[in-house]
Amino acid sequence: MQTINKNKRLLRLSLLGISLLLNAIIYNVFLLPQNLVTGGVNGIATITKYLYHINPATMLFFTSLACGIFSLMYLGFERTAGSIGAIFVYPFLVQITSSLNIINFSEQEIFLVVIFAGVLTGVANGIMYKTGYSNGGLPIISQILYDYFKIPIAKSSLIINLTIVLIGSFFFGITNAMYAVIFLYINSLVLDKVLLGISGNKAFYIVTTKDEECLNYLSNTLKHSATTFDVKGGFLQKKRNVILAVIPTKEYFRVTEGIKLLDKDAFFVVTNAYEVKGAK
Repeated sequence: MQTINKNKRLLRLSLLGISLLLNAIIYNVFLLPQNLVTGGVNGIATITKYLYHINPATMLFFTSLACGIFSLMYLGFERTAGSIGAIFVYPFLVQITSSLNIINFSEQEIFLVVIFAGVLTGVANGIMYKTGYSNGGLPIISQILYDYFKIPIAKSSLIINLTIVLIGSFFFGITNAMYAVIFLYINSLVLDKVLLGISGNKAFYIVTTKDEECLNYLSNTLKHSATTFDVKGGFLQKKRNVILAVIPTKEYFRVTEGIKLLDKDAFFVVTNAYEVKGAK
């Protein structure tokens, strides 16, 4: 068991190193040369390099270190441990990959650069978060604000990153800020796909007065298992049956159209099912 845990830890650390290296390359090749301020410590490093000619790796290190110290003070060692490595490793990787800044992109290519960088960053961050570690930085501030002031992490993170992007737009123009928004949106989409995977199934929750007919259609016609459970309406307090069925995405319209034909008043909710286990 100890050998298995050790191997898993080594694998996680290796994946963390790969994701940090990829992020460093993206920053030096795509973001920094175009002065794209996309929030976070990277955005701060880009702005300070433009204003004061401070080495981005140096600024990344001291900004991340300050956030790490705040994390130790307010969140404790256990919750800080997962980001300690990145605080030291990421600035070092940014420094050693700074010589890769050798590609000159034309203004017509910037949009492609933003898309490509957004996809790669989403992949890199998705790999990192899957390891259970983090890159530290400004998300630590959001976590502290949530713990002590109950400000939602998503909200404070959005405000912090948006503030950095707006400051960047003051120096580099509104067009760069618009590119940054596109980058962040693509990054979030790809990140979700890497973390959750691409859903190949849909989960249907069907409320109908013709549950027997619907069950028969799902089980005998479409050949998919389904489960029923009792619920009680919140307004009328009536007891109803809900059918739960997980169906391959390619059969989505067969299910919806079939249910509508059986009961035009049926109510159903469809969500993505990213992982299905135990079904026969």
